[in-house]
Amino acid sequence: MITYDRLFIGGSWVAPSDPGLLDITSPHDRSVIGRVAQAQSADVDRALAAARASFEAGVWRLTPSAERIAVLRRFNALREENAEKAAHLISMENGSAGWFTRAGQPGLTRQANAYLKAAEEFGWEEILVPSDPASPVRSVVRREAVGVVAAVIPWNSPFSSATSKIIPALLAGNSVVLKVSPENSLSMGFLAELLERVGLPEGVISVLPADRETSEYLVSHPEVDKIAFTGSTRAGRRIASIAGEQLKRVSLELGGKSAAVILPDADIDKAVAGLKFGSLLNNGESCIAQTRILAPRGRYEEVVTALKELVESLKVGDPNDPDTFIGPMIRPDQQQRVRSYIQLGIEEGARLVTGGPQIPEGLEKGNYVMPTVFADVDNSMRIAQEEIFGPVLVVIAYDDEDDAVRIANDSEYGLSGGVWSADEAHALAVARRIRTGTVTVNGASVAFDGPFGGFKASGIGREYGAVGLGTYTEYKTITV
Repeated sequence: MITYDRLFIGGSWVAPSDPGLLDITSPHDRSVIGRVAQAQSADVDRALAAARASFEAGVWRLTPSAERIAVLRRFNALREENAEKAAHLISMENGSAGWFTRAGQPGLTRQANAYLKAAEEFGWEEILVPSDPASPVRSVVRREAVGVVAAVIPWNSPFSSATSKIIPALLAGNSVVLKVSPENSLSMGFLAELLERVGLPEGVISVLPADRETSEYLVSHPEVDKIAFTGSTRAGRRIASIAGEQLKRVSLELGGKSAAVILPDADIDKAVAGLKFGSLLNNGESCIAQTRILAPRGRYEEVVTALKELVESLKVGDPNDPDTFIGPMIRPDQQQRVRSYIQLGIEEGARLVTGGPQIPEGLEKGNYVMPTVFADVDNSMRIAQEEIFGPVLVVIAYDDEDDAVRIANDSEYGLSGGVWSADEAHALAVARRIRTGTVTVNGASVAFDGPFGGFKASGIGREYGAVGLGTYTEYKTITV
């Protein structure tokens, strides 16, 4: 049993305003695995007061960028040393299979290194050459910290979502209040322990597990200068409205319903082997999961059969079992949500290829669902348009390349996607036509130096690398 009876506010562990502790339950068998304090509005007030005081005093924002980089480099090294523990905690509280939580740890290192490299090369202050050589005025352009950042993250990939925000925000000199989901209170409590050890000044960082009501209180607070949010599109719209009313800076990484386009010349076996990870990572609870599989009519049943064989080969069960590929959904309500979408797909007339709304045999004590594949899906069906956030794949036939691009783009979302082809140049040409923020060709992994984010209802702004770092800064022009 893990217990955190205090909150990490301004760099110190302090008594919460509400002494009651929330039970954290295992998605595998619903047993209690931890008890953790949850932040209330009074705790948010305290965290933001500390953040504002530290920012105005300049204890961090006026620290030379090289020193800020050194501190965040220490944090990255410390996180690497404790990667196994972090992975284990996420599996415990989220139900994410161990293969996924462990495989994600090197990605966190690459993510951090990309930010650190960007900070080393960043134009914190530049002198512009006048466009008019005769002008007596020269301009000094500075990139300065935005101020107090409210970083709000979801439950599905807590470490990745947290570090994608706090590292660039801190590198830029901001003070940060990180609001995490109650479900992640164990792993994010451990994150707070790591942050405590790296030498940040008092007041600069707080980590608050809290519910949605407290989250809205945080983002609405007058002491917040910028909101950085990852989560559902519905919640993102609410946050955007708050930011608009109050003229806060805002970046939003929201939902997705990404398409994987399998071109006629693709190696189906290789494509489906890649979609094992591109479509079913993290139990399907991933905003970038490519859950719409677009297959050419001439090879449609070949694709359907290969996906059926793949999904039926995957072990569903205890996330701590090294043979498990798909674990449980994080909560009972999420389990029911996914099962209801599977039932909806049947009612909409899609062909159930494998899986179904039943709970896997022998796993009734946990939040498990059957990994499911639907064929004969029309892109207008709700199972093809709405984000299910579980291991449910829909296979959609297309007539020709233009039809494939049309279907891929026929979505309110635009976060991710993929193209599979034996001709890399051709795949790249198709990828250019898809209206989405990121596209992988033949299963390429994420490149953390490039910007990540979405088109349309998938968000506003970008994360990762120099572009992501820049979103935590304001331009200042000084003319001399």
